[in-house]
Amino acid sequence: MLILGIESSCDETAASVVEDCTVLRSSVIASQAMEHRQYGGVVPELASRRHCENILAVTRQALQEADVAPEALDGIAVTHMPGLIGALLVGVDFAKGLAFSMGKPLIPVHHIAGHIAANYLAHPGLRPPYLCLVVSGGHTLLTEVTDHTTFRVLGTTRDDAAGECFDKCARVLGYPYPGGVQIDRAAQQGDHRKYPLPRPRVAGSELDMSFSGLKTAVINTVHHARQVQEEIDAPSMAASLQHTVAEILTEKTELVAAQTGHRVIAMAGGVSANSGLRAAMSSMCEKHGYTLYMPPLSLCGDNAAMIACQGSYNFLAGITADESLNAYASGQGALSPCGMR
Repeated sequence: MLILGIESSCDETAASVVEDCTVLRSSVIASQAMEHRQYGGVVPELASRRHCENILAVTRQALQEADVAPEALDGIAVTHMPGLIGALLVGVDFAKGLAFSMGKPLIPVHHIAGHIAANYLAHPGLRPPYLCLVVSGGHTLLTEVTDHTTFRVLGTTRDDAAGECFDKCARVLGYPYPGGVQIDRAAQQGDHRKYPLPRPRVAGSELDMSFSGLKTAVINTVHHARQVQEEIDAPSMAASLQHTVAEILTEKTELVAAQTGHRVIAMAGGVSANSGLRAAMSSMCEKHGYTLYMPPLSLCGDNAAMIACQGSYNFLAGITADESLNAYASGQGALSPCGMR
């Protein structure tokens, strides 16, 4: 079984071919990060235009590198939610045209389900059920993976995602976009004990998270220091922020694991590449004897390999779409069996 995956939910145009669910035949990514850096973040209209320019070439390259003729494909998977609506529509419309012109099944994929599936490419032995911490620029949630196409959200952020917190704090500290990786690098040179930061909690919901107050605390500390002409130790602030976020996420995962009894835990999403979080999660899992799965750094960020992988499982489960498939900016739009509940 050969599935072509297409991803265009934010600022990466990507295509990939996956064989038999977990064998990666090709993965091609056209990143726009350097272009958006001058604006301090992703400009949606610009991202959509670049997707239009890149998507055909990226798809052709993925097929060539996989040494797969288009007619040999068994299906075409595409991210249809959540993400930037204009960016998503480029991928969805391209995949629809490709699928129906070739007479191939069209397979809708939830972006977060795709991030979770990245672990199957790196760890083919991973099998549901298990607990997964998904951490990215726009999403932070703890989900129970019941099977390859069924997910139950147990806890989520009530406001900012952890990745968004990193990006906005990086900007105020003077680091370029994308901020998460800059925070990670700077933290290696800092002292995480120098700036005590709050650990916000959600009243009445012990499994949910909040990062808005933490972000505000960092921004206010930096602004106050500038107003009184004090120097901010940026690496130490980065280290303090990273340590606090990692501690919050690890504690929540530990709590959910204890409540559900899951002893197999996975991480996914762009922030799962953060070295502080990886170390904290590894330490926690080692303490309790849990088995921890993490994708390699190359599969943490947005890519089409994870979409093709999840698309393969969706296809086997009979989850396909017709020409009415639409894109949704919110992950709660038009919930399907491959969505987050």
